[in-house]
Amino acid sequence: MSLLEVTDLSVIYGRNRAVREVSLRVEPGEIVTVLGANGAGKTSLLRGLQGVVRPAGGRILFKGADVTYANSSRRVESGMMLVPEGRQIFVSMTVHDNLLMGAYLRDDANIARDVDAIYDRFPNLGERRHMKASVLSGGEQQMLAIGRALVGRPSLIMLDEPSLGLSPLFVGRLFDLIKELNREGLGILLVEQNTHMALEVASRGYVLELGSVVLEGDANKLGGDAALTEAYLGG
Repeated sequence: MSLLEVTDLSVIYGRNRAVREVSLRVEPGEIVTVLGANGAGKTSLLRGLQGVVRPAGGRILFKGADVTYANSSRRVESGMMLVPEGRQIFVSMTVHDNLLMGAYLRDDANIARDVDAIYDRFPNLGERRHMKASVLSGGEQQMLAIGRALVGRPSLIMLDEPSLGLSPLFVGRLFDLIKELNREGLGILLVEQNTHMALEVASRGYVLELGSVVLEGDANKLGGDAALTEAYLGG
């Protein structure tokens, strides 16, 4: 059974069909990347998958359950987490309180332990736990956004342009983290402008153009396919 199975998903904003009958799947413990030029529909796809916008058609199965019209909270409870483009952390709140926001649907006794595990993974966050998140660098804010999602104990994490605006040093650390999380068994759906690095960590990929999948397949083969460049640049 696939972790995530999407069939003919469409997302419409007004008269604009941002996502056009997209089908994709993510297997348990797999990294899958979605590539495409700006405006290709990548973020709209993730918003539809997370339930931020209501699909105009298609079907979404997560761990075998139909969540096509479930709200975002139900999807989070079931283990689907989105780390949005631009990180969207709460800069007026402390680092610690931002992490606790990731556990807002949990009622178990292990939240403090899981937050401490984030501090162990990201020592810089631990050192600044009582500071407002506004003091963090862009890279540290991205780690906080990912840490917040991890506190929710996801089985699938969806990353929307995680390397955007980061220094080359932090980009390298970010992709090391993605590989590390995947080795721990986490499924990852990665939307990323850095085509080379995305295909390097992923097992499979999909290329979007004008809201539709124009190319898909093994990441290694996509990396050597001239059609990828054409589609990625908008044809």
